Amino acid sequence: MPAPVNHLEERTRDANELLEGMMPSAITLAMMIRHRKMATWLRTEFEGYSESTPTPPYRRELPGHIVARSPQYGWIPAPVDDQQKADHGRLDLDDGVKTLEKICLNCKKGNGNRVPLPPAEMADLQSRINLSAELAINVSRDTYSGVLKTVRAAIYLWTQELMAFGIGGEHNSFSAEERSKVASLDNPEHFWRRAMAELDTLPIPDTREVGFFERVFGRTG
Repeated sequence: MPAPVNHLEERTRDANELLEGMMPSAITLAMMIRHRKMATWLRTEFEGYSESTPTPPYRRELPGHIVARSPQYGWIPAPVDDQQKADHGRLDLDDGVKTLEKICLNCKKGNGNRVPLPPAEMADLQSRINLSAELAINVSRDTYSGVLKTVRAAIYLWTQELMAFGIGGEHNSFSAEERSKVASLDNPEHFWRRAMAELDTLPIPDTREVGFFERVFGRTG
């Protein structure tokens, strides 16, 4: 028989396991133990945030570097001052885990991903710095990895608590008594806030870097 809690906890600590691959298992587990709030948060993380769903703080106001497209040199740092960096150099990452992880996997360490500035915001900044070049925010790979690691760590902490309440081991289903025992753990905010605070001390890997052959030929095995 499967051991859904233990196995999920192990997967969160395995650098070869992608977050995208374990999210459906986490959602299924949340539904099995009637953790509706946790299931909703996991689904939103998986699919992405909309205007009607508040973005959690680990995805909000994340720093980037404002860059400009030069005809001669490609993308280069834009001539912006500290106030303009503060006004335009931060963004929310609303995309689902699958999209964020794909970006992160295809970025080499030390590199990033360019996100276009919204047209109105770009026009405003262009007028302020007297520059007609296209502008974008370059978001580092570490920033994407940090969001993914926070989600992964929250799932890890949740499974750790579930096992501490004695519902690890082999399960195809959970009894009403077992579900009642862990009802108080249906609190995703508690776990992602703990993840934010404890991230550097938890045994959670960063998103791995995809090698050249894997990028060209896809995953093997």
